[in-house]
Amino acid sequence: MTTRHTVPPDGGRPAGPATQGAGARPHAPASGGAEARPQAPVPHPLAGIGDEAAPSLDGQLAAVRALGWHAVELRSLDGVALADVPAADIREAARRLAGAGIRVVALASRIGNWSRPVTGDLALDLDELRVLEEYAALLDCPRVRVMSYPNDGLPQDEWGSRAIERLGLLTRRAETAGLTLLHENCSGWAGSDADRTLRLLTEVNSPALRVLFDTGNGVPHGYRAADLLGPLLPYVAHVHVKDAVRGPDGTTAYVLPGDGEAEVEHCLRTLLAAGYTGPLSLEPHLALRPHEGLLRPGEDAADLFVRAGRRLEELLAGLTAGNGPGGPLEHAASRPRRTP
Repeated sequence: MTTRHTVPPDGGRPAGPATQGAGARPHAPASGGAEARPQAPVPHPLAGIGDEAAPSLDGQLAAVRALGWHAVELRSLDGVALADVPAADIREAARRLAGAGIRVVALASRIGNWSRPVTGDLALDLDELRVLEEYAALLDCPRVRVMSYPNDGLPQDEWGSRAIERLGLLTRRAETAGLTLLHENCSGWAGSDADRTLRLLTEVNSPALRVLFDTGNGVPHGYRAADLLGPLLPYVAHVHVKDAVRGPDGTTAYVLPGDGEAEVEHCLRTLLAAGYTGPLSLEPHLALRPHEGLLRPGEDAADLFVRAGRRLEELLAGLTAGNGPGGPLEHAASRPRRTP
């Protein structure tokens, strides 16, 4: 069973109704989240998950530079998951990234993801986190993407308690190492339910566990992203941008941001209006989905990545133009939403 820690009296305000008893609340939101609203949106880094543009570091850097961006999120190099890349290669990558003036905003791990059910060997995740502790120092990036474990036939209560216990252990390890784990709304016990995510945050109760909000994951997982975002908004520290449409046969097709059913523009407006200043990291899934391999192989992945990046820039330009009293962010709540 998971041990609940006592929240300090000056802990952060809850992002929604407490689910674990009166007075329970997650730890105070981390700096750079969406808990405070400034007078106008603060510039935030535009980044992208580099392997969506190209397997090699050369290709990933070229795509980011083509957009004029200065940040990247690393998931794999030459088709090898980041934690499996030799340390010497990571040191060389860090040298080249620094030389190119491109910083790393997150390390995407396999911890708790779709390939690692809650009944699996926890040692795999502990070993991966141990490696990423070293790589985080080399890459000057203390943020690691995680998920909350798909089920493997367990009753719902046991699934939840095991997922929380595992992430509590991993978070305590991360906090000791000076890392922040970013829980994504994707595969896993807390991936598609705001109340479960709030329970996870409450029971783990650490500033080393924050929320990674992905705009497009609601389409394949069957929920409205904007509904999930609202309660979790104060704890969002990282954002993935993608868009998708759901076919009549239940399949998902990925499209340019703003062209699908994920209400990307509405989600971005909500984040900006709340004062979110963290990274916006492009994960278009137009050419690569890690669990399915290459899609649309007849098209150039880098070109698709750059096109998606340009569309993200257009959406942001439209949202921030003329911001101020009476501007588009001032009246965010009254704006009509994109409907599927």
